[in-house]
Amino acid sequence: MSGAADTFDRRDVVDLTAAAMMVGLTLSWGLNYVAAKVSYAGYDPVFVSIVRSIIGGLCVLGWCWLRGIKLFRPDKTLVAGIAVGVLFGVEFLFLYIGLELTTVARNTLLVNTMPFWVLIGGHFLLGERINVRKLAGLVLAFCGLAAVFSDGIVAGEDATLTGDLLSLGSGILWALTSIVIKRSKLVETSAEKLLLYQLVGAAVVGALVLPFAGPPIREIAALPTLALLFQSFYIVAFTYVLWFWLLTRYPAAGLSSFAFLSPVFGVLCGAVLLGEPLTIRIFLALGLIAAGLIIVNRPSRKQVPA
Repeated sequence: MSGAADTFDRRDVVDLTAAAMMVGLTLSWGLNYVAAKVSYAGYDPVFVSIVRSIIGGLCVLGWCWLRGIKLFRPDKTLVAGIAVGVLFGVEFLFLYIGLELTTVARNTLLVNTMPFWVLIGGHFLLGERINVRKLAGLVLAFCGLAAVFSDGIVAGEDATLTGDLLSLGSGILWALTSIVIKRSKLVETSAEKLLLYQLVGAAVVGALVLPFAGPPIREIAALPTLALLFQSFYIVAFTYVLWFWLLTRYPAAGLSSFAFLSPVFGVLCGAVLLGEPLTIRIFLALGLIAAGLIIVNRPSRKQVPA
């Protein structure tokens, strides 16, 4: 598509079509946690992370080839790209291993605290000051975290403190990855190239850790294999590319306002599809974290000229 056409297609507000797409995307990302959990019946979490990254990366490469997106031109992003790839790789190991050791609901809630860690890191590292509104969102989020961990104390054998801590660590590493991107030339590169840096990093980090993990293949079965393919082809190759496409045509702030739906769908999908129990504390945590996300991602009011 030409530059003129891209400009013509650019929207100033999120319309009904984009809103419907964002609801579909956040539902898909919620389902992703369930798919990962299901795939563990047949495959080790580290192996899942590797295969997902390789298949998804090949699909993104194909997308770039079809679109004529140049990936290998010198742009001084290699060092930062390697750093982001390593961070992303460790982040996903934390996420996937943590998910096996805790419930989908708590994993989803803890990983999706990422925006709040970005706020804190941005305040100290990027000069992005936390205003009163965002501070209120942070307070709500940390109250939600307290609710999640208090639920873990009285939870059954499917939940462990180790899994919760790994899930929280994944959210923190996700935030650190975002901060590195903001402080480097990666902020100027294409979204596809940035995603490939991360997918390559996840595959390499996973391959280094795999010898220390359990057997890669636990059992050859249809459902775990379909769940793995769902993550690779649909989540990585389709939904991420669709997200990038939306970012080129709609305001990022408007799209980010849908972020609260991802943990909502993750919690609900875990309950409906896996039969995970939903306690009062989980509902409380969900409400607090979702409210915090809405407050933090709400665009600032534009001042009307006098």
